[in-house]
Amino acid sequence: MTGPRTDRAAGTAEPLRLACIDSDAPPLFLPADPVKGRRGYEPAVGELIAAELGRPLEWVYLPWAEMLPAVRNHTVDAVLCGQGITEARRRQVDFTRPYAVFHESVLVRRGDPVRSAADLRGRRVAAIAGSTNMALAETFEGAVTVPFGGDCDDVFGDMLAALKSGEVDAVVDDDVVFVPLGEHPDFDLAFTVRTGNRWGIGVAKDRPDDLKAIDAALGRIIADGRLAAAWAEWIPTLPYPFATEGER
Repeated sequence: MTGPRTDRAAGTAEPLRLACIDSDAPPLFLPADPVKGRRGYEPAVGELIAAELGRPLEWVYLPWAEMLPAVRNHTVDAVLCGQGITEARRRQVDFTRPYAVFHESVLVRRGDPVRSAADLRGRRVAAIAGSTNMALAETFEGAVTVPFGGDCDDVFGDMLAALKSGEVDAVVDDDVVFVPLGEHPDFDLAFTVRTGNRWGIGVAKDRPDDLKAIDAALGRIIADGRLAAAWAEWIPTLPYPFATEGER
């Protein structure tokens, strides 16, 4: 096990600085609370990894588009925030093994009869620019894709607002972010595509030791069931994607 990185002058472990946006996206994360701290599945993953490394955890809140640059310039140690492992992102950072696997869903306004990709022909379909969700939207023949930039504080909220207002007709995102909207009066889940997107923790390419340490810590919390417990607490309606040591 790699030991904690320490501040030699103070004799204390340096914080593990993780980047994410600060918005309301349960069950992945809730807005930071001054009393309760940061809660949700991804904060739970971050806490488990930091504890395994023997380092205090510090979240650094950034707009979506600034997270990977912050990793590359060492403003933060890693990004743990909805990063599907794609080739485009691999060119910017290195990734750990996945801590989640999700499929992708399409959300429409309540009462809209869309039930398949074919029904989106001629419709305006929103997704985050450069994301796996946009790549999927671009496969919907005849759909008009509408990219939303990641330079705002709450791109997911912006897409939902655009859907509600009629600016767009559908939103593509990972199934997990739509879980809380199942009974929402304004939206319907149209359909899900089983894409199996693997989400990982992004680390700077010139910090291989950090990548190795974080990946090993993640491996241990998967193997002993701690990650499964966090999943069961925050995402009980979706199937847990990994086997624990006792199930192999």
